[in-house]
Amino acid sequence: MILDRTLAPPSQTIEYVTIPKAEKTLLDNEVPVYMIKAGEQPVVRLELIFDAGSRYEKNAGESFFTSKMLSEGTSKHTGVEISEFFDQFGAFLEISQAVERLSITVHGLTKHLSKLLPLLQEMITDSVIPEEELQVQKNITSQNLKINLEKSSYVAAQVFREQIFGATHPYGKSLNLELIERISRDNVKSFYEGRIKGKAFRVFISGNFGDYEIRALNQYLGQTKLETQEILSSDGTTTVLHPENKLIERPDNVQSTIRLGRRLFGRTHPDFFKFVVTNTIFGGYFGSRLMKNIREEKGFTYGISSGFIPQKGGEYLVIGTDVKKEFTQQTLDEVIKEIRVLQTEPVPNDELETAKNYMIGTLVGSLNTPFEVADRQKILLLDGLPVDFYDNYIQRIKAITPMDVIEMANTYLKTEDLCEVVVGGK
Repeated sequence: MILDRTLAPPSQTIEYVTIPKAEKTLLDNEVPVYMIKAGEQPVVRLELIFDAGSRYEKNAGESFFTSKMLSEGTSKHTGVEISEFFDQFGAFLEISQAVERLSITVHGLTKHLSKLLPLLQEMITDSVIPEEELQVQKNITSQNLKINLEKSSYVAAQVFREQIFGATHPYGKSLNLELIERISRDNVKSFYEGRIKGKAFRVFISGNFGDYEIRALNQYLGQTKLETQEILSSDGTTTVLHPENKLIERPDNVQSTIRLGRRLFGRTHPDFFKFVVTNTIFGGYFGSRLMKNIREEKGFTYGISSGFIPQKGGEYLVIGTDVKKEFTQQTLDEVIKEIRVLQTEPVPNDELETAKNYMIGTLVGSLNTPFEVADRQKILLLDGLPVDFYDNYIQRIKAITPMDVIEMANTYLKTEDLCEVVVGGK
């Protein structure tokens, strides 16, 4: 049979999606384990999540450098030996941190998980924070920061967060060269002992595993007596009420980097679904109005987007692009023009449906593996969302009307509420 490529393949509307729920069990020390059992390949992902993000620091950089140093040596193994140990089993170790949490993640073959657990236990209970390796990490971080500070996009993102949150806010503060130089082994060791060693954590395991792996988790991670540490419910800092616009002149730059946006609300807010549909139409995908106007019609940029960042306690909207300097003000004017149109003219039904279908398709397309399903369940559990958040996702998206879009644009896209940061020039 010859395929007729002039005919589009048949399509169907997705009415609902069911995401497997995470099963929960407790280790002997009351550590919760959330399990997503799925997939045919004999692989597993294990995540240990600590409330040890940068918001808990007494000195800037403690959380970041703790994440770097956990795999750099224990009293029994050097950093090189730790790295080689994971390599010999074909496992991948990743340690990362953000404002709220520090995560230790291992990807590997299910049959080797029990062999990796003793060393993981060692890292979270017996890291020695070697001084020499800390200096290496400080040097690497300083060099990377110097390179990033030459990038307009990096500087714009950093300044934008400072403007809308405040430079001392957990989501607004950033490491600088002086702070990196100032951080000491004592600082990092104190943070490790206060937020990681002997402290409560949560476990997420996903993939193809069984009871043997859960018993192994209990054997190595469930026998240490743990303390429950403080979990902050608020940032404890003064909120910036009226962010200032910022122009950072860079005469040698050919382009300007633009960031425009404001603080917003989280996923539990009653306007969340209305706004994310509005934002998708505005600048949330390749077929958005900003892309059609500023990329396709004006040719000012290769890409422009409007993104809603739903991080817990620090949600915000950011519109971003890079344009030639001479197009900077014109680009800003066109963004404002598109906002005005969104505020006054009902969105055509076909455009609204296209945006909704994109959002629904993106959700469904992000559930192809057990690890992706686990990521969705992590959002529910860590951010305290209703258990039916994703069950009702499609219905809530489909319920949005053109008048809802106008309402959201007039409520949350008021131009006087948007903070503007430009790095380059006008």
